[in-house]
Amino acid sequence: MPETPETPDTPAAHRRRRRPALLATVAAATAALVAGFLSWPGAQRADAAPATFVHPGVTVSKGQLDFARTKVLAGAQPWKGAYDQMMASKYASLTRTATPRATVECGSYSNPNYGCTDEREDAIAAYTDALAWYITRDARYAQKSIELMDAWSATIKDHTNSNAPLQTGWAGSSWPKAAEIIKYTYTGTWTNSARFGTMLRNVYLPEIINGSNSNGNWELSMMEAAIGISVFLEDKTSYDTAMAKFRTRTAAYVYLSSDGSVPKTVPSQNLDTTAKIVSYWQGQSTFVTGLTQETCRDFTHTGYGISAISHVAETSRIQGQDLYGTDVGERLRQALGFQSKYQLGTAVPSWLCGGSLTLGLGPVTEVGYNALHNRLGIAMTNTQTLTEQNRPAGSNNLFVAWETLTHGDNPS
Repeated sequence: MPETPETPDTPAAHRRRRRPALLATVAAATAALVAGFLSWPGAQRADAAPATFVHPGVTVSKGQLDFARTKVLAGAQPWKGAYDQMMASKYASLTRTATPRATVECGSYSNPNYGCTDEREDAIAAYTDALAWYITRDARYAQKSIELMDAWSATIKDHTNSNAPLQTGWAGSSWPKAAEIIKYTYTGTWTNSARFGTMLRNVYLPEIINGSNSNGNWELSMMEAAIGISVFLEDKTSYDTAMAKFRTRTAAYVYLSSDGSVPKTVPSQNLDTTAKIVSYWQGQSTFVTGLTQETCRDFTHTGYGISAISHVAETSRIQGQDLYGTDVGERLRQALGFQSKYQLGTAVPSWLCGGSLTLGLGPVTEVGYNALHNRLGIAMTNTQTLTEQNRPAGSNNLFVAWETLTHGDNPS
């Protein structure tokens, strides 16, 4: 249909002739602005820090805590069995005495071990007591959790020796989970909560926020801790920094066929040839979906990496950003399924790790399985079998604890 003729030089005609060009200019400028904005590190992605942090919001939410509490009080399984297991553990003891050190020194393979086990286990105990408080409403457990956190925040100044980054990541993953529950659900007084936050900011965060070029489970655990600490501190800058490193490392830890002929790499590691990549992947030269960077090392360390990926994805979900719907979720799903299949006893083919695997995945499947299968409805036959077979999932005594209780078939 032809346009209605207008007198060329009237103001209305002038505006109408300019409008398409103006709109095109605005559209182009907007597109350029958006493209530039999205190219910034940490710019509004699905994994960017939320405008307002949700509390409690590190790995476990208030909704999840309420669901678990309801099930335990009703005597429903597997939650009651998981709760009983937790309460019978050394971590729930009300007579526990904290053993803080000013300097925690951890060498390779925990040699030397000056405060390393003590720190990790006190952190797990603080989290255990926080869970016990929430379910029982017995204030003694909240006070014990606070006592443990206060003892360390009054004492620790540094982590040293070769395993310092990993140790800081492990302990730093448990501390904020405990602190979030206590700070945001306990009705009593936590006088030294600010001092605890200062400890996390000054002693833990600087050790882990810049990452590591070691095996993938190191950096994944370090970023789990950094993200949890960032939530507690409501530090958006640190959250975005840690999340960006987490995304890069996750992509380099779990292989998908869509990655190409070889796995993705972390740029700072300079794995610029196939030979270097194969060496870094423990000599594995055949890459299949779900294989991890440490599958051919052993399943125990692989489990550390998988667990950290699931914890970060869960924290991100609680904070309002869905990583399960991104490649992170797909890598987690495939890693769980691949490792679960062999953990359950499937014969190992000759092309995989020379035909021999060192099993021992650990209690690390509940969080990812619940999110991907129960919430998203994805079939995960091997992971489901392994998860249900291993219930109730306990603690690995490093940074994983009681996930059948907190995440088992939990719709919240």
